[in-house]
Amino acid sequence: MKVFTDKITDKNFIGKLIPQRTPFVMVDKLLHFEESKVVAGLTISGDNIFTLNNIFTAPGLIEHMAQTVALYTGYRFYLKEEDAPVGYIGAIKKAEIFELPSIGKELKTTVNILHDIMGVTLVTAETECEGKVIASSEMKTVLAN
Repeated sequence: MKVFTDKITDKNFIGKLIPQRTPFVMVDKLLHFEESKVVAGLTISGDNIFTLNNIFTAPGLIEHMAQTVALYTGYRFYLKEEDAPVGYIGAIKKAEIFELPSIGKELKTTVNILHDIMGVTLVTAETECEGKVIASSEMKTVLAN
C-alpha cells in the first residue's frame, strides 16, 4: 500500500474520493495516508451547513471524522484504479466533544484503522484544532452493496 507525504489539497480531486457532495463535504485535504492510518483536514467556512452562530457544531465534527474514513476508503480504491464506494456510519461506540471550533479554524483528524474486513471498517478518530484535541470517537463504517 502506498504511503505519501505530500498533501492533497485539490478539492475537485478530494471530491472524487468521497461519495458526499456539496454542501455536505466535510473534508478538504488529505494530509497523510498509509495502510492503517489516514489524516485529513477541513478549513471551517462560514457557509458550512454544520455551523451555527459562527461555531462548527458537534454533528459536523462527527461527520468530519466519518468522512475522514470515507477519504481513506476512497483513496485506497483510487490506488486500485476503482471508483470510490458509497458507505455509511454503522455505529458510533464512543464520541467525545471537548471543544467546538469557530469559522476559519483548521481541523486535522487522524483516523487509525483497527480492522477493515469485508466492507466493515472499525476505527478510532481524533480531531485537533490548533494543536489541541477537541474531539475523539470510535466508529464503524460499512460499505453499501
